[in-house]
Amino acid sequence: MSRTALRICPLCEATCGLTLTVDDGRVTGARGDRGDVFSKGFICPKGAAFGAVDSDPDRLRTPLVRVDGELREATWEEAFDAVAAGIRPVVERHGPHAVGIVLGNPNVHTMAGGLYPPVLIAGLGTRSLFTASTVDQMPKHVSSGLLFGDANAIAVPDLDRTDHLLLIGANPLESNGSLCTAPDFPGRLKALKARGGTLTVIDPRRTRTARLADRHIAIRPGTDALLLAAMAYTLFDEGLVDLGERAPHIQGLEELAAALDDFTPEAAAGACDVDAAGIRALARELAAAPTAAVYGRIGSCTVPHGTLASWLVDVLNVLTGNLDRPGGALFPQAATDRTPRPAGPGSGFALGRWHSRVRRHPEAKGELPLSALAEEIDTATDEGEPVRALIAVAANPVLSAPDGDRLDKALGSLDFMVSVDPYLNETSRHAHVVLPPPPPAQSPHHDFAFNTLAVRNQVRYTRPALPLEAGRMAETEILARLVLAVTGMHGADPAAVDATVIDRTLGRATRDPHSPVHGRDPQDLASLLTGDNGPERRLDMMLRLGPYGDGFGADPDGLTLDRLLAHPHGIDLGPLRPRLPQPLKTRSGKVELLPEPIAADLPRLRAALDERPGGLVLVGRRHLRSNNSWMHNVPALTGGSNRCTLHMHPEDAEALGVRDGEPVRIKGAGGEVTAPAEVTDGVRRGVVSLPHGWGHDRPGTRMRHAAAEPGANVNQLLDGSLLDPLSGNAVLNGVPVDVAPLTAPVTEKHEALT
Repeated sequence: MSRTALRICPLCEATCGLTLTVDDGRVTGARGDRGDVFSKGFICPKGAAFGAVDSDPDRLRTPLVRVDGELREATWEEAFDAVAAGIRPVVERHGPHAVGIVLGNPNVHTMAGGLYPPVLIAGLGTRSLFTASTVDQMPKHVSSGLLFGDANAIAVPDLDRTDHLLLIGANPLESNGSLCTAPDFPGRLKALKARGGTLTVIDPRRTRTARLADRHIAIRPGTDALLLAAMAYTLFDEGLVDLGERAPHIQGLEELAAALDDFTPEAAAGACDVDAAGIRALARELAAAPTAAVYGRIGSCTVPHGTLASWLVDVLNVLTGNLDRPGGALFPQAATDRTPRPAGPGSGFALGRWHSRVRRHPEAKGELPLSALAEEIDTATDEGEPVRALIAVAANPVLSAPDGDRLDKALGSLDFMVSVDPYLNETSRHAHVVLPPPPPAQSPHHDFAFNTLAVRNQVRYTRPALPLEAGRMAETEILARLVLAVTGMHGADPAAVDATVIDRTLGRATRDPHSPVHGRDPQDLASLLTGDNGPERRLDMMLRLGPYGDGFGADPDGLTLDRLLAHPHGIDLGPLRPRLPQPLKTRSGKVELLPEPIAADLPRLRAALDERPGGLVLVGRRHLRSNNSWMHNVPALTGGSNRCTLHMHPEDAEALGVRDGEPVRIKGAGGEVTAPAEVTDGVRRGVVSLPHGWGHDRPGTRMRHAAAEPGANVNQLLDGSLLDPLSGNAVLNGVPVDVAPLTAPVTEKHEALT
């Protein structure tokens, strides 16, 4: 019998609403949910392939436990017994920091991933935390922390009302948006142009987004911060700075002007390969627009000056009066945010509260660089114990981090490893225990993280579209049991994890004089929570305590889980609104334009004014039908233009004797790979592009479709030594490589280009 069910798509950051067709207990179709208050029926190829993703036959159905060197199917009880027996001795013998935790990107795409990893980290007490953020977005978190006092206070462009949008290092027609949650990003850009607005794209590739733009600037990779600094200089130099109504909330303007004094357009032009007149024009147009927003993403984060570039994105929004105003860049307000605190000075944001053992990388936002994971395992020092055990949740760093070969070997040397993963992939194949979560149709969904980045305030929740199959365990229960197993409470009721979080949260709320439940009895409040299980009770609590919540009866019209369930397509909470100074948590209570760590890093950027790299440099690229490496195992999401090829400019190809479609050898500091050449003028001269997430050719995996066309692992070209020093983010773009036809001797390099 056929029926339909609603589901929020978990396959990228757009969080579109889906209407699933269900036949005989399986998803047979997916279309956009036209009633969804946020996505209004938009769907992309990933969402349309939801059924194929859900029913991938290579998904693991039962736990795996390593016995006599081989992974074998086991019961859930056997699996968690093995986890407790493997992790606890490491903690007791070597301390909690000897246990590393790796969190992959999919954690922020699941309800379980939003609720339980913080409990796991706190319960274990380890400082050895590594996540996908340090191969992606950490520079934005650090710059936001330094500017606003809160690493999660990220201002997003007001896409639906802006008159002028400048994108740098972003390709939302392929990514659907990132650190900017916006279903139908392409439609929103077209609407911007239709109402007479201007779209400018700065990117070394002529991407689909760049082709839509009014102006495309093909910048030299890695020089984003120089270009943005020169634009900011121009605003000061030509008297175009106008802070608008936010002026009382901003400090450091004069110091900033002095700090940027060397970054003239004329000084930056050569390094950026953008003429000085063009840089000045960009700044003038930004200042002249009725409203404007600058938005930077992964291309401007994964470069040597990623934090400075991310900082300058917001600096430009401040200097043109576009921070925190409609049509500019605003701070979203999610329904599960904590009760807004009164405006005023906060505790600020600190970097380097501890360091990695081997190369002394400072922590950022509680995390160490993922690029340092291998050395933290395989290198002994006098600075504490190496990582001897690892917990990987939805993570495949062998493909996603630099120098996967070294990490591959290091993982094999661990005393113990557990992976929470639906696949036996390049990383989880090393685990002693693999705990597979169910397919997405069998899980509930609420976007905790992405609603804090959404271009419109709204709230949605979908219960599982299908019941759990026999023998499967809910991902929320898997992670709750994992918390118990590694913290010495193995065998306790997993509901105790949720109950403990609820008790502690309500206890804090009742002691907080700014909370709507101040002075009330936490146990009485807990008895009012609704929901079918612990995760739903926690969601109900967060909604009730949030900025739109009922405050446990204080506002009868406020949000509760019951009210949300009565609106299956979601509840619209309105457009983004100005919020300053309330979100600021800096010690001054103001936007601090020139934080000390930023000022200390500017000499490094100043030195880059004189750099003129020769030869070829590498950049990555995204595809609309791909997000994470596991999607290459879904036939509906591979093939066609979603292939692992090296994009190369025709003139570069001719100089090197490279022919379209023929294999080439690409060599970097971390190693070499081969891939077919794709000769195209869609990439500027001197730049080659290879997509991420490929390299499915290691033995011992169970991803048959991905292994049939494995592609090349772009991150193997990197040795992990290049990091943005402030954030610890890996430098993935603008790195030098050598390219030669596969038939040519290895010694033949690109002299013809230099």
